[in-house]
Amino acid sequence: MKYAFTALALVFAATGCTTPPAVEDPPVATTDAEAIAAESARLNVWLDRKFEETVARSPIAQTYLGIKTDYGKWDDVSDANDLKELEIMRADMAEMKASFDPDLLDHQAKLSWRIAERNLQQEEADHPFRHHRYVFDQMNGVQAEIPAFLINQHRIDTKSDAEAYISRLNGVPAYLEQNLENSRIALGMGIQPPAFVYDYVLSDAQGVITGYPFDESGEDSPLMEDFRAKVTGLTEDDTISPEEAGALIAAAAEALKTSVGPAYDAAIAELAEQAKTATSDDGVWKMPDGAAYYAANLARETTTDMTAEEIHALGLAEIERIHGEMRAIMEKTGFEGDLKGFFDFMRTDPQFFKPNTDEGRAEYLAEATAIIDQMRADLPSVFNTFPKADMIVKAVEPFREKSAGKAFYSQPSPDGSRPGTYYANLYRMQDMPTYQMQALAFHEGIPGHHMQIAIAQELTGVPEFRKYGDFTAFIEGWGLYSELLPKDMGYYTDPYDDFGRLAMEIWRAARLVVDTGIHDKHWTREQAVQYLIDNTPNPEGDCRKAIDRYIVMPGQATAYKIGMNRIVELREKARTELGDKFDIRTFHDVVLKDGAVPLAILEENVDSWIAETKSGG
Repeated sequence: MKYAFTALALVFAATGCTTPPAVEDPPVATTDAEAIAAESARLNVWLDRKFEETVARSPIAQTYLGIKTDYGKWDDVSDANDLKELEIMRADMAEMKASFDPDLLDHQAKLSWRIAERNLQQEEADHPFRHHRYVFDQMNGVQAEIPAFLINQHRIDTKSDAEAYISRLNGVPAYLEQNLENSRIALGMGIQPPAFVYDYVLSDAQGVITGYPFDESGEDSPLMEDFRAKVTGLTEDDTISPEEAGALIAAAAEALKTSVGPAYDAAIAELAEQAKTATSDDGVWKMPDGAAYYAANLARETTTDMTAEEIHALGLAEIERIHGEMRAIMEKTGFEGDLKGFFDFMRTDPQFFKPNTDEGRAEYLAEATAIIDQMRADLPSVFNTFPKADMIVKAVEPFREKSAGKAFYSQPSPDGSRPGTYYANLYRMQDMPTYQMQALAFHEGIPGHHMQIAIAQELTGVPEFRKYGDFTAFIEGWGLYSELLPKDMGYYTDPYDDFGRLAMEIWRAARLVVDTGIHDKHWTREQAVQYLIDNTPNPEGDCRKAIDRYIVMPGQATAYKIGMNRIVELREKARTELGDKFDIRTFHDVVLKDGAVPLAILEENVDSWIAETKSGG
């Protein structure tokens, strides 16, 4: 687990639960059912212990989930620790197989066993390519994740929390140096991002150390502003005195100036030097064992055995189908011209964009919130199960809005202290057309990521690691499915909004084409950008930012459409086979009841439900 900020989502995260009891011999069972229940419970206890042991080695994971045990520390992201973590997983799997009888497990315990096995297999497959993933890039780069983590995840409720924040500021040099060392190892192997990535990275890094106390501009730097606001809040409820707040703010300013500033200056200098050897080759085909690396990424992200060629062909077919539906909407609106002309109209007509002002941004956030509130009220018509966690809508923060994606979701903390958050990037309002507002809110918020992720976190009767599974095809497939579902509920009555839904879908279909084009077919960055401009209604800036994302996250973007297609296929299969017995609410329960799972397991679950329903079970 090389990179802490993505590793949290890969395998383990944690809740603030206490240490589980020791794994003991089960009580003597008098029936098969009792034996199965006892062995299943014993496995769950063991899995929870291993889960907590993993989290105990990751201060960052602890913070994400409201645990303050190592609140002032960073993770160990060294290459040696990466191997150590893999060896621990291997030992844990051997212990599990030696200690439990898989034939004496109930459905959920068997599923936990299978997923635990698969997690190890995935780590084994990824380990040879641990240095192929870019340490510094515009999407998940450490230069931006350090401030994002402190600002969004490190809460300050007490004086000790503030002191832990300062401790983390003073720990930035060592943490950043470990990441720089990983980039040096990769560079020595002939692996580095394309040249254009360095401009983003260097801009992000400079932004972190711009403002007070790094200069006397008068305005606080992002981290100083965050710390000052959080500590000042403690004085308002009399948690600390103004004098204590002043001392803490001074200590944070000193840590920023003497630790964070020099560390970022050194990183900027080194990365600027690395940039001199970067090339304009964009695909991972340029890397050593690049084809194998890309194939491994596709297998991990899609949880299928589809090849790059098959994924490319699927994308082309989906583009053609969606273009046909778009032409029908174009005719409904009365637009005179061809589809390309309609795309140009949708990209440029002022009626589809909020003003690029603070007022326009506020309007966008208010309307997106209203859309989600309306959907929340309508959920009982299509769902039986609802998350307890709240959800809010926020704009992406200024320090990372230039390089961040168009929109994304941040999961709630299990202890309820932090809601789920749909982040909308409102840096350039021309990239956020209002006709996509509904579909985007549904995907990132409700019934999309918030429903799926919050429900998973709130599952009962399953080991903790199951609540945080990161199977991209399932998670993002559900997000994209959640854009389509509202159409069946009566949303998208305005043809432009329905076009926006299709625009979002064709965007994901086009990803199948351009991702494989870049990384398998040696497409250039400009060739991929032009494909999006020609085949989607998204503005050029949107297309360029997207291609830059796909270049540094090979394979990830293919999971969305593949996952959505499988969910829709399974829904229609169930609807056809069950007829009047089909209930969309129960179908959604079946999809979400086990948390995120590989697509093959999802298919098994739906098939089992169909069979049980047919038999009257």
